[in-house]
Amino acid sequence: MIRSSKLADETREAGPVECWCLHGAVGMAADWREISKLLAAAKTSCRAIDLWRFLEPTGITMTDFGRALNAEADQPGFRGTGRVLVGYSMGGRLALQALLAERAPWSAAVIVSAHPGLSDEPERRQRAAADKDWAAKAMLGDWKSFLSEWGNQPVLGGDLPRDPATLAAMVSRRREIARSFVDWSLGAQEPLWERLEQIRIPLLWIAGEADSKFLELARLAVERIPKARLAIAPGAGHRVPWDAPGWFSNEVASFCRTGGENHPNP
Repeated sequence: MIRSSKLADETREAGPVECWCLHGAVGMAADWREISKLLAAAKTSCRAIDLWRFLEPTGITMTDFGRALNAEADQPGFRGTGRVLVGYSMGGRLALQALLAERAPWSAAVIVSAHPGLSDEPERRQRAAADKDWAAKAMLGDWKSFLSEWGNQPVLGGDLPRDPATLAAMVSRRREIARSFVDWSLGAQEPLWERLEQIRIPLLWIAGEADSKFLELARLAVERIPKARLAIAPGAGHRVPWDAPGWFSNEVASFCRTGGENHPNP
């Protein structure tokens, strides 16, 4: 079932190419505001998607999410020259699902700090169990403690700064956030490594210089995608768009202007 309510999405029109931006786990569409301003300065439009609306009132698998997002983006009325799908971390994993689903309307894509999937079955079960624990904390635990514990994981290195209105909106989404740890867990995701070669559009895969695990995953993924290239954010960790917003926005805007055609895989 396609979720058609777009009230929580945030859009900024600035040019003929529109980036559809998918936030990470325990994130919000509002997390892209600074990036959307920088992209607008580079004459690139931005649509930050509220991923949580796809999980209400019931859950949705990652595969079905990909189909739903494609159907939503493929609706008539778009007057631009291209849609570029941008996904960060969990949003990057969801973006890969959309790129590999039928009727993908994307002219190019940007994947940031994302995991194509765990190939080892015991590791998948272990991750699914860990994410069920996170789901319980998100749904039943103290909310502030949950946010603090999540943000202070070594891979993340602290909470993202958010205004009071965004924090209040996050509380109202705790049911969907909890559900995402089950439906969209890395442990629930079928590994996509063998299917990456099916992505035929230009793709920019971004990883932080200091994020060694995801940098290695990015190198391996780019080798499998015909029109992909890797961009490494100097000094950045996992949260590249927020660790290096200027660098990130410049890379994405340049990629959008050229459609990735002038960026061959090194």
